[in-house]
Amino acid sequence: MRFDVLTIFPEFFNGPLQEGILRRAQASGILDIRVHDLREYTTDRHRSTDDYPYGGGPGMVMKVEPIARALRKIKGRRKDVLTVLTSPQGRRLDMELARELAGHRGLILICGRYEGVDERVVQGYCDMELSVGDYVMTGGEPASLVAIDVVGRLVPGVVGNADSLLSESFGDLLEYPQYTRPRVYAGRSVPEVLLSGDHERIRQWRAEQSRSRTAKKRPDLLRKTKK
Repeated sequence: MRFDVLTIFPEFFNGPLQEGILRRAQASGILDIRVHDLREYTTDRHRSTDDYPYGGGPGMVMKVEPIARALRKIKGRRKDVLTVLTSPQGRRLDMELARELAGHRGLILICGRYEGVDERVVQGYCDMELSVGDYVMTGGEPASLVAIDVVGRLVPGVVGNADSLLSESFGDLLEYPQYTRPRVYAGRSVPEVLLSGDHERIRQWRAEQSRSRTAKKRPDLLRKTKK
């Protein structure tokens, strides 16, 4: 799967994309992540990507022309590529949406900035707007990293043990408690059932823990599974 990121701060992505699972997935060719500097698609000597808003108001607005030029070049004639604008007005990213996005061959992520982007970008060039939560960020770069991480790890082959995707949090319920060595630490012991070697008892215990933990911490997820 290919990700193209359109940003005015390409260096923002240097570290995160070169660590852990994302680095290995790129090295193996499963993921192709390309970061594009929006300023390379400007035509004025100042390489301007923003301007004052029509009608007045605070802040600046990202211009339509550089974004449109970049999208025409990046997308070209490629098929099954979704163009996504990071925006607090967008659809909330959850596991259901992540699975939908992972089904595409490519995502183009436009990192919003300042007071937003010219509405003609949304109307003429985007397939959807995407939000990672109901809060204000300094820009769309952190949101794009979240999207790449959440969606990318669902691509077959990215996560080494595919079975772990089936049992982790937000599949349907929160994940059950996990333990490792030592058996006892600061007076707290590993539950005996996990040491029993009885796989059916362990499976039942984990299922019960997942449901009780979800009911306590995220009851909204239980309501969602009942719909």
